[in-house]
Amino acid sequence: MKRKDFLQLSALGVGAAMIPKWALAGNPIDPLVALQERMDVGMKKQLADVALNTAKSKGASYADVRIGRYLNQFVATREKQVQGVANAESFGVGIRVIANGAWGFAASNNVTKEEMVRTAERAVAVAKANAKLLTEPVRLAPQKGFGEVSWKTPIEQNAFAVPVKDKVDLLLKVNDIAMQAGANFVNSVIFAVNEQKYFASTDGSYIDQDIHRLNPSFGVTKIDRSSGKFETRSSFSSPVGMGYEYLIPSAAEKVNGIVTRYKNRYDMLEDIKNAAADVDQKLKAKSVEPGKYDLLLDPSHLWLTIHESVAHPTELDRVLGYEANYAGTSFLTLDKWKSGNFHFGSKHVNVVADRHQYGSLGSIGYDDEGVPAKEWDLIKDGVLVNYQAIRDQAHIIGLKESQGCCYAQSWADVQFQRMPNVSLRPGKDKLSVDDMIKNIEKGIYIMGNGSFSIDQQRYNFQFGGQTFYEIKNGQIVGMMKDVAYQANNQEFWNSCNAIADSRDYRLGGAFSDGKGQPTQLNAVSHGCSTTQFKGINVINTARKIG
Repeated sequence: MKRKDFLQLSALGVGAAMIPKWALAGNPIDPLVALQERMDVGMKKQLADVALNTAKSKGASYADVRIGRYLNQFVATREKQVQGVANAESFGVGIRVIANGAWGFAASNNVTKEEMVRTAERAVAVAKANAKLLTEPVRLAPQKGFGEVSWKTPIEQNAFAVPVKDKVDLLLKVNDIAMQAGANFVNSVIFAVNEQKYFASTDGSYIDQDIHRLNPSFGVTKIDRSSGKFETRSSFSSPVGMGYEYLIPSAAEKVNGIVTRYKNRYDMLEDIKNAAADVDQKLKAKSVEPGKYDLLLDPSHLWLTIHESVAHPTELDRVLGYEANYAGTSFLTLDKWKSGNFHFGSKHVNVVADRHQYGSLGSIGYDDEGVPAKEWDLIKDGVLVNYQAIRDQAHIIGLKESQGCCYAQSWADVQFQRMPNVSLRPGKDKLSVDDMIKNIEKGIYIMGNGSFSIDQQRYNFQFGGQTFYEIKNGQIVGMMKDVAYQANNQEFWNSCNAIADSRDYRLGGAFSDGKGQPTQLNAVSHGCSTTQFKGINVINTARKIG
């Protein structure tokens, strides 16, 4: 794409509401700048050594340096128009130290040897000031150094190398399919991220990583002119830790004629056709009768329930009360873990944390403390067995090493505990979604994520979805609407009585999960197979209470 064409597209609405502020973080750039050669690794090592040596000479007992280049590209369209094209680059260094037993941090966007010295000195000064208020010194879990190593997301096609025009053409084609099918409104976006991160520490690690993520999505709305009512359906895509190859479609898979997934690929054109048909059905669908139903939750929906009701509650800083931003602390207090027999869920519920699933948003080589990617159990056979911890938390739960879930959204932010991928393991026995449907007398099959609410201890919750299918006597008999389910965490997960096998396993995820104050955003995936829950309370969201 020529520069003048890019500027013309950008002029159509870089500041449009379609583009969230966090997508514009950094300095605006020409898209071709994103393809420029990265800083030489040898130069990064020289700069990092200057910072590490300065920190130690000023009294730091530990120091780490993160030199980061962060690239964002956001392409947004609506109906027949380009809503906005934004390309941004952010480059700088963050230095974290321990001095006199306390943490200190400083950052700069001037990455020179002279500024490395000044930034390291500031970080040590901050640590020494913090130490005056210290009640207990920082205790870091040991971590061996790895020398000079590198890791890259295994991509087939760099999304930033695909011309903006090609992305615009795809999105406008998506919109056109929806409009031709009678949609009144449609918007579509492609968001690409590339994190080029260099980490060095006094432990002896020099780690160079090149991390890629992609998030294509759309929303379609249709209005019933006679009644004035409308229905919407969002895409069933998942944000991924992949390159542009994710948008090269493969054959869709179906259950009872309903398209449910795209294995490791996503056909945006096929999904918009299905979405347009779904909004037609939703306008005609009957409103749900409140009551108890067996729920069959598709991975395109269940990932969000896992995120809110399992992943966040097992963050150790929430458990300890150190973190309460974005829906509070956690009901999974240490006494429940120490008992060794707290039944979070039924025997079918096995939840694992990991940082290396292929295609996942949380896939890395090393975290932002230089800890290699790991996998560990959080819930085993329904019992709470572990949490998510980083280096200065590990001793609290008796760990000898960090679990590798430390992350900062940019070089300018201090790293802290962020969730890894948190996933529900598939069923151990051979079981398909069709098999599960046949065993349900009165149920609802839910796909796609919708609205949700959860309390300040992450215990009581309510979740909606995108599409809802009534199951009666082992068959899908039609679409429903106005559906949401309510439960507390324990009764919900203890009602889990069947999980489809690994053939149905898929990833969902959050591209911008917020936490902390000041807020930082993290991208994380949650995998699962379609899962059944017995006797869950369903409400009608369209009916007034009282």
